[in-house]
Amino acid sequence: SANRDALVGVHEEYAGDPRFNFIALPKNVGKRKAQIAAIRRSCGDLVLNVDSDTILAPDVITRLALKMQDQAVGAAMGQLAASNRSETWLTRLIDMEYWLACNEERAAQARFGAVMCCCGPCAMYRRSALVSLLDQYETQRFRGKPSDFGEDRHLTILMLKAGFRTEYVPEAVAATVVPNSMGPYLRQQLRWARSTFRDTLLAFQLLRGLNIYLTLDVIGQNIGPLLLSLSILAGLAQFVTTGTVPWTACLMIAAMTIVRCSVAAFRARQLRFLGFSLHTLINIFLLLPLKAYALCTLSNS
Repeated sequence: SANRDALVGVHEEYAGDPRFNFIALPKNVGKRKAQIAAIRRSCGDLVLNVDSDTILAPDVITRLALKMQDQAVGAAMGQLAASNRSETWLTRLIDMEYWLACNEERAAQARFGAVMCCCGPCAMYRRSALVSLLDQYETQRFRGKPSDFGEDRHLTILMLKAGFRTEYVPEAVAATVVPNSMGPYLRQQLRWARSTFRDTLLAFQLLRGLNIYLTLDVIGQNIGPLLLSLSILAGLAQFVTTGTVPWTACLMIAAMTIVRCSVAAFRARQLRFLGFSLHTLINIFLLLPLKAYALCTLSNS
């Protein structure tokens, strides 16, 4: 961290505890190099990555470690929730977005042994596998420049590329701070979109050795936003040229939204997921243009 003063209290409390080893790097060099410095100094069989704004449930390490007893598993992630869920309408939406991302997307991928991104707030790795991948991880470049974000996704893909499985453990719950206003949220989504696009080619190279479902999933995640964008543009073109509203497209998008939110509400046993319908408007009017911008500015840090 660039904010050294915030670390003083932590250091004073734990520096004398033999279970802890503090590594003070000369300057703020970013998450990736800090991870690598810690991993190279570690000695345990398992490495747990936790973001500084994340609180773990008491049994998280136990539950993740149990999954890692299978030597074929290289990494496992826990379920994420928003610790500040009650702050604003946006944090409530993001909390539901995290639940869907974990308990639909990651859970389905884990069914076939390949979670495509073990999220940074709570992810456990097999140290022996990590050490063998550190050189590739440290030297990742994009268009000739060192890559400076998207660590979680890239490290997961390297683990899959090395032949390990990656898993999701829904019982291992971690609560993390999420953006409570639109500006920080969109900046976060922009970084994540660039990371996804950058690593998509590498992910495609893996798919031949994975289950066909994962091929469909990765293709769907990349083609889906494109098809939705084309639908929106076609609808706007129809409205501009003919003055008629494309009701068929509008009703189809609304129906898909209602079905998705209803299924989530049923599975989670929480009616609040019906309110996630609002996210469709954010997706159409903000996130789709943002993804298009991300695709056009992949070299930006």
